Amino acid sequence: MQIDALAAPSVTTLDNGLRVVVTPMPYARSVALSVYVGAGSRYEATVEEAGLSHFLEHLCFKGTERRPKALEISMEIDAMGGNMNAATNRELTVYYAKVTPEYVPGAVDLLADLLRNSVLIDEEIERERGVILEELAAVDDSPSEQVGVVLDEMLWPGQPHGRDIAGTEASVTAMPNDHIREYYRRQYVPNATVVSIAGAIDVDEALALVVQHFGDWAPGSPLSLVPHQDEPRGPLVRVVEKDLEQIHVSLGMRAVSMHDDARYALDLLSIVLGEGMSSRLFARLREELGLCYDIHSYMATLTDTGMFGIYSGVDPERILEAVAEAGRELRKAVIPVHLDELQRAKSVARSRTQLRLEDTRAVSALYGSQLILGMPLLTPEESLAISAAVTLDDVTEVARRVIVPESWHLAAVGPVDASALEGALGCTA
Repeated sequence: MQIDALAAPSVTTLDNGLRVVVTPMPYARSVALSVYVGAGSRYEATVEEAGLSHFLEHLCFKGTERRPKALEISMEIDAMGGNMNAATNRELTVYYAKVTPEYVPGAVDLLADLLRNSVLIDEEIERERGVILEELAAVDDSPSEQVGVVLDEMLWPGQPHGRDIAGTEASVTAMPNDHIREYYRRQYVPNATVVSIAGAIDVDEALALVVQHFGDWAPGSPLSLVPHQDEPRGPLVRVVEKDLEQIHVSLGMRAVSMHDDARYALDLLSIVLGEGMSSRLFARLREELGLCYDIHSYMATLTDTGMFGIYSGVDPERILEAVAEAGRELRKAVIPVHLDELQRAKSVARSRTQLRLEDTRAVSALYGSQLILGMPLLTPEESLAISAAVTLDDVTEVARRVIVPESWHLAAVGPVDASALEGALGCTA
């Protein structure tokens, strides 16, 4: 597939402030609809509100005025042969569906109903409260997930983006029903929403459906997200002691925001360091030293901050050696990477983007997320051109800017002593 087969997106803003982006995909056999709302953990200003956006996302599938039962909603999308789901993250909530072209009108109607007319009755709120508490318990039982939550708390202590998106047992248990309903009425408004449609559909047809189902939605005054604060920072090392066969460890540091062009260089550096079996971390810690089964790097960008991290699961007897080796590999990154490594990373980034463009859901997410987050609406070609222009100097500069050992944070879940980890990493408390 050639990347230029993707048509340019068409963006329209309705009178009520709703933004609509439509991307025809002539080669597609499906249509993906994504509705993005400005609601997420960064809109929850207090600890008591933690998990509010995620709680509401669950509840929107539990009944509307026209579809009073959750089963009716499930049966309707199943009858279309499609799929529908939702997700909440720090800066947005997205509801999405994927169907064949003949069912697009029904899917738009269904998603509009969930966002505009959910009834949020007490009985369903209490039932779902228990479900979310079980979801939180599942994270506690999954050390690979728990260590990521701990690392976020260390990177952004006391801030909404440092909390678990699903909240805490205390916040979910005490969340007032009326507060959930008030948040729904305030945040779920057209001027805080983006509808993104991609696939086997033309612009006029898609826009007409959106106008029909969303055009009379009254605008409101939604909350803005809580801005990032550089200080304070959390401890350099934190351990959650558990009797496990493997220690799960994440090493992280604050990095660049989604509006910083250095994110392209950091993305390529991450590929060099820890994405794939030929990456430095995998080659050294797994293939050469046999210290772990899985080790990889990753990055996350927010509107005004970001992070870069490494995750691995290691035998307790070899954890100190593994942490020390990971630290050594990171320190090497400030020395210029090799040209062949950079070229390989660019190939990986290019292929990764091209493969995603075969999926209508991925294209719908690409443009919808850019719009809701206030980013420039870049086509894949434009993003790839920026990535292709990254130089060795650019990668070195972002490495020196981000990989600062004094600012590393190390989270671990398992049987290990925090002071021993500090020594292995070469950091001081």
